[in-house]
Amino acid sequence: MKAIIGKKVGMTQIFDENGIVIPVTVIEAGPCTVVQVKTVETDGYNAVQLGYGEVKEHKVNKPIKGHYAKANVKPAKHLREFRACEDCIGDQKVGTVVKADVFETGDAVDIQGITKGKGFQGVIKRHGQSRGPMGHGSMYHRRPGSMGPTSTPGRVFKGKKLPGHMGVDKVTIQNLEIVKVDLDKNAILVKGSVPGNKGSILKIRQSVKASK
Repeated sequence: MKAIIGKKVGMTQIFDENGIVIPVTVIEAGPCTVVQVKTVETDGYNAVQLGYGEVKEHKVNKPIKGHYAKANVKPAKHLREFRACEDCIGDQKVGTVVKADVFETGDAVDIQGITKGKGFQGVIKRHGQSRGPMGHGSMYHRRPGSMGPTSTPGRVFKGKKLPGHMGVDKVTIQNLEIVKVDLDKNAILVKGSVPGNKGSILKIRQSVKASK
């Protein structure tokens, strides 16, 4: 199973052998330590837990500290779990260090992260709705629109798109291409953008769907 925890460094651009510019996201991939290997026999499903980042031991609570102690590894700042198939979980052992070399140039990956927070936004920015006429006689500019029937049923239908909090959602982008793997800096360059702010934590794994 190809999977790792990474940190978003930022975006830049590189040139391929034909001189075509490619926008890429730089991700610091690992090093991660295998903390636990779950199997159907012991846990009911197959998965691998990875730990990433350094943390002072006094900042870890007792249950988590015991979890790392059972694996005989140092506590990590971030702990993430990756579901795996039975065939590809056999080569994973507790204590193994996973680095960026688990991926190769050209691999397709799925990346999951938390999107940027936008705060309280209206329906135009939040849902992409169109505005009303902006002339002086118009009484409707950036409002949500009709709330539905009046006396029957006398309520706003569930699911009506309204203003509210935008962002801070868990999003997965599939089939992103790895353009370059830098083993010296333990970084991978992924074509295009990925969710989250600079410094946000990402889950990176081998793509579950074949790219077209």
